[in-house]
Amino acid sequence: MLKAIAVRRASEGGAQGKFVVGRAVLAHDERHLRRRTIELSDGARALVDLPVTVALEHGDALMTDCGGAIAIAAADEPLYEVVARDPLHLTQLAWHLGNRHLAADIAPGRILILRDHVIRAMLEGLGAQVNEIVASFHPVRGAYSSGHGGHEHGHEPHGHAHGHERHHHDHAHGHHDHHPD
Repeated sequence: MLKAIAVRRASEGGAQGKFVVGRAVLAHDERHLRRRTIELSDGARALVDLPVTVALEHGDALMTDCGGAIAIAAADEPLYEVVARDPLHLTQLAWHLGNRHLAADIAPGRILILRDHVIRAMLEGLGAQVNEIVASFHPVRGAYSSGHGGHEHGHEPHGHAHGHERHHHDHAHGHHDHHPD
């Protein structure tokens, strides 16, 4: 079995110029890893054994202990494309999504999120246009997800998916008014 021990970022050339020993097409939550087995496109498996948890991006490469590279590609996933009336509305929608700790791919004019009918209803209720699409998902990584120390949630697989995108809660603090003094 191949053993991946390091990461070469796309910005550093990824698998380019390296002996490519495999390719892995991974969903966004599968690209956040430290130690686990992944399946390659040809059905082979590789053990990823990195010193710290990393968030792999499309174009990155896992470097193997035998000197080869495993090219990483982002898988297409069922998503919602959230379109707002204007930039202010987009900012408000992003706030609501962030308040629910949802993974989001944010770009000018739209936000991509994983499909969830409850969140869709909320967004449409807020005046957003919500379109079903299938595309690769590149959510904004949190301030603590760099893998360079700091806060880790231990998102290693447990045999089931448990992404934060399923937590639906409001941070209600009761009704209170804010009046300037």
